[in-house]
Amino acid sequence: MAVQYARRLADIAGVLRSRYHDFDHYNLADPLDELLFIICSTRTTERGYRNTFQALRARYRTNASLTRASIDEVAAVLQPGGLSRKKATQIHDSLRAICNQFGEPSLSRLRDWPDERCEQFLLSLPGVGKKVARCVMLYALGRAVFPVDEHCWRISRRLGWIRQTRRNRSGSPRDEDRLQARISPDYRYSLHVNMISLGREFCTPLNPKCPTCPISVFCPRVGTRAAHK
Repeated sequence: MAVQYARRLADIAGVLRSRYHDFDHYNLADPLDELLFIICSTRTTERGYRNTFQALRARYRTNASLTRASIDEVAAVLQPGGLSRKKATQIHDSLRAICNQFGEPSLSRLRDWPDERCEQFLLSLPGVGKKVARCVMLYALGRAVFPVDEHCWRISRRLGWIRQTRRNRSGSPRDEDRLQARISPDYRYSLHVNMISLGREFCTPLNPKCPTCPISVFCPRVGTRAAHK
């Protein structure tokens, strides 16, 4: 069974890579920029958070200048993206915690830290959960982790890779660890970015486009539907 699962995972990863080419969804190479980018992305559209982050960086071109800004000043820049006060507070408090740890507004020193220590520090920042911490680690620090966003979680459940332990079908931190452990480090980056693309195009929350989905042949959900026709 383990060999069969590994082969299927590799096949799915290959199909998705051929279709989506590991598109990185505009994520960033600097870990602090990536953290700010993710904070800007909360509850808004892709165009919205990309514009909001660009506006933030146009107004505060250095990390030092952003650190000196007040919550009200940052919130004014973030206002078009929604939840501006909440996001500005998270940015302000995170920068303060980062400066307390490193003596400067930078996460570059995390590059020398082991994965576990790196993740634990990121999790200590305000509002940062496993998904956000692992996005920073994956995109900006090159770590072989698997952030579980809503698309990765939904697709993994439908493929039968994981079962939810919460009644509302959301993934718990323990579920995120279990799913990451089931995916070979060699495929974590590729599957993460390509599952996001698949979730937006085919494997949507409502009315998924199963008949035309490029990985429908691997999906028990499609097989069950076919068997009942």
